[in-house]
Amino acid sequence: MLDYLSLAALAAVVREGSFEKAAAALCVTPSAISQRVKGLEERVGAILLTRGTPCRPTAIGAKLCAHMEQVRLLESEVVHDLPGLAGQETGPHTVRVAVNADSVSTWFPAVATQFAAETGALLDLVLEDEAHTAERLRAGEVLAAVTADPTPVVGCRIYPLGVIEYVAVASPDFLGRFFDAGVDAAGLRRAPVLRFDRRDELQSRWARAAWGTEISSAIHWTPSTQGMLDMTLAGLGWSMAPLPLALPLLDSGRLIELPPHRRIAVTLYWQRTRLTARLLDRLTDAVRSVAARRLAPVQAPEQLPGHD
Repeated sequence: MLDYLSLAALAAVVREGSFEKAAAALCVTPSAISQRVKGLEERVGAILLTRGTPCRPTAIGAKLCAHMEQVRLLESEVVHDLPGLAGQETGPHTVRVAVNADSVSTWFPAVATQFAAETGALLDLVLEDEAHTAERLRAGEVLAAVTADPTPVVGCRIYPLGVIEYVAVASPDFLGRFFDAGVDAAGLRRAPVLRFDRRDELQSRWARAAWGTEISSAIHWTPSTQGMLDMTLAGLGWSMAPLPLALPLLDSGRLIELPPHRRIAVTLYWQRTRLTARLLDRLTDAVRSVAARRLAPVQAPEQLPGHD
């Protein structure tokens, strides 16, 4: 049998990033957390944590953390349903979800508001590129994810949500400095560009699709959706911006869409564990209803394995 007190300690260290913060979250001493994690490692015969700043789970540690998150979710369901346990809840339950930064900056806040109002539960959002959020689900770090990956994660349900469009934009000042004779492939290879992180390929995709060129210019790394938009407005470089955020700025003339006005469409999906739990069901309902209102529809029907 697994020791769930020790599992809770392990999950807290992974969630909070350190033994000290985990101890504060569980209202015990760091020594107690250390002893519980060490005892669990001895019991299962494997290292569960890579000690560092922050602490990271090993593959086995991640599986145990995922198991603990599911146990916590199921326990909240049991407490809710049993009259004899009424009043023994330790507080609102938190659901850990992987979401891309652009969704958090556009349509996902409406999801969080609806979910919190309906359930009183909390969200722990893990920010990740939409092409890689499913990896967090596969690793067991989260219970659900907004992802651009259409491949169903084993043990999960998947739902198409809609399309988020991206536009290539720059400030009028930037265009005057780097494209005074007009935007072309040669200019794109010289002009500074803004990218979210090393895995952000939207700018490269647009340059290939629109101009048939690779960009090899100076890159300003800006790991924030709003920060990238602000840097673009300041004339630091050109970038790909989510259309909902860019549209008011394009209408006001503060940003200009780069010709040939070709946009990149990214289809988003919702993947969640098949675990039967009211909170996940309510969160899924909120995600799907808000996405239906805020995202562009998927152009062609998609038949996905595991979809229901």
